Amino acid sequence: MSSLTQAGPGAGTRAPRRPRLVSTPLALTFMAEFTSLTSFLLLISVLPMRAAAAGASSAAAGLITAALLAGTVIAEAAAAFAIRRLGYRVVLAAGAVLLGAPTLALLPREPQAIMVAVSFVRGLGFGLCGVATGALTALLLPPERRGEGLGLLGIVSGVPAIVALPAGAWLAGHHQATVAAAVAMIAGLMPLAALRWLPGGRPGSPMSGGPVTSSRGALRLPLVFAACTVAAGVIDSFLPLASAVPSSICSAALLVQAIAATISRWQAGRHGDRYGHARLLVPAIVVSALGMAVMIWLASPVAVLAGMVLFGAGFGVAENSTFALLIEQLPEAKASALWNLAYDAGYGLGPAMFGLFSARTGYPAAFALTGVLVLAALPGALRERKASVLPAAGRAAGGVPALS
Repeated sequence: MSSLTQAGPGAGTRAPRRPRLVSTPLALTFMAEFTSLTSFLLLISVLPMRAAAAGASSAAAGLITAALLAGTVIAEAAAAFAIRRLGYRVVLAAGAVLLGAPTLALLPREPQAIMVAVSFVRGLGFGLCGVATGALTALLLPPERRGEGLGLLGIVSGVPAIVALPAGAWLAGHHQATVAAAVAMIAGLMPLAALRWLPGGRPGSPMSGGPVTSSRGALRLPLVFAACTVAAGVIDSFLPLASAVPSSICSAALLVQAIAATISRWQAGRHGDRYGHARLLVPAIVVSALGMAVMIWLASPVAVLAGMVLFGAGFGVAENSTFALLIEQLPEAKASALWNLAYDAGYGLGPAMFGLFSARTGYPAAFALTGVLVLAALPGALRERKASVLPAAGRAAGGVPALS
């Protein structure tokens, strides 16, 4: 007889096997996220560059990106309602068609009005795809490994940000905008290939957690996350424009920021599953703000690189923790919609605010002021930590958190 069976009560009990993290439907959901984000990012630089090459002013070229983001935010605001009425599969299919099909209009030479209109429709499609894939990811993940799975989603979505964005700019710079448009069209339509294997039903009552006890609780996490996405928008938009930062250092800084965010998002998910996601919010806010504060030494390459590593690390933790906490408190579709809205609204608002600050203070001080704005989310993060008390035993068992 083995020593396990001879031992006392409980000694021979094997540790429960952790549920499988990635199923076939979840892998296909990740594919849909990857291809839709690739389609979205590939043309962000291409269309403004093409408009400028045709003689459009900077303001007119910027209108293309503004239309894209406007469509995205409008769709995200409506996506949870659409999923509740039509189901995941229909909404994802509509998003893929709106994202991919209009790109056909960009293959020949086109006037700026067409580029603005197509960008708006593509933004609608991307907004629907983003909310649908986020909600499906939350639905398909085992609750006790949800944070780890969201970290994996972060890796999937991080690769297009590193590859597709510079690839689009390179293609446009080499007079291959038509190639970029064709690839964006194919990538945008790719989620259609996954529909057969994805859940097609409509969500009913909350499936992953209890309802939020107050509207303030529902808004606190998106506001905390939006404070970080404001800074992310500032970095991506204005660091390349800072004359004190050589282009080689700028490229390296943006790359290490993206890598740090991807790694920290993954690690935050694993840690949050074990010890609770709420306790990670305060460190995420502090580290993100510190990274922005270091940018006051903008003339120092070491400071710029260090600041971007710090900001990326804090931002990745904030990404994962806020999404995981929202899923604990809200139905998947609503949680995904609020998280995506916070991301894009903050990302778009940040550059507008920074432009006002930097005109008066200069770039170094404006970066530091952005860090102060990130710190404004600290009280909300502290309240969320107090409100999200989850016993370790309940988390290990995959239980639903008790919301205060």
